[in-house]
Amino acid sequence: MKSILKYFPNLTDTQISQYEALDAQYRDWNAKINVISRKDIDNLYEHHVLHSLAIAKIINFRQGTTIVDIGTGGGFPGIPLAILFPECKFTLVDSVGKKIKVASQVAEAIGLTNVEFINDRMENIRQNFDFAVSRAAMSLDLLIRVCRKNISKAGKNALPNGLICLKGGELEEEMKPFRKTASLYSISDFFSEEYFSTKKAVYLPL
Repeated sequence: MKSILKYFPNLTDTQISQYEALDAQYRDWNAKINVISRKDIDNLYEHHVLHSLAIAKIINFRQGTTIVDIGTGGGFPGIPLAILFPECKFTLVDSVGKKIKVASQVAEAIGLTNVEFINDRMENIRQNFDFAVSRAAMSLDLLIRVCRKNISKAGKNALPNGLICLKGGELEEEMKPFRKTASLYSISDFFSEEYFSTKKAVYLPL
């Protein structure tokens, strides 16, 4: 939790208690259904929660913004973002039922009311959203292919509607087709921890 408060010092008491509750929830569920590497559960806040919140350093979602999380797994980045932006609406999508079960149960347990969960492939989703977010779920071109149809044209934020995804490693080849329109961010510019030295975020207006 210290790392969260270090970079987000203005959290409300409700937000702090919701973030604090994530540890016990994910430890409990991870013992039953492995959604986070067992070796990595001790790094929940830095490797999963704070990493998810890098998106909040790129954009401050305005009230009423709708966001879809593609391939949410156990709820990342969707759940940490939904806590931070309680006046926005989040839809978390994953094709694996047990992962959606964990994410939905965690959200219910901590009292998140601005999230819904869909157990399906993004290709089958017909709703419109202002933004799509994702955390290393698939390649950039595939992400765009599955969500372009879902991004609404009318925007309300400082950035035009589009896709924001969290990536790691070498992205030069993956970025080539989009280099004229995409923005690449080094997460180490936001967070000083060593873990983020190779982590990136990509924003692409759609």
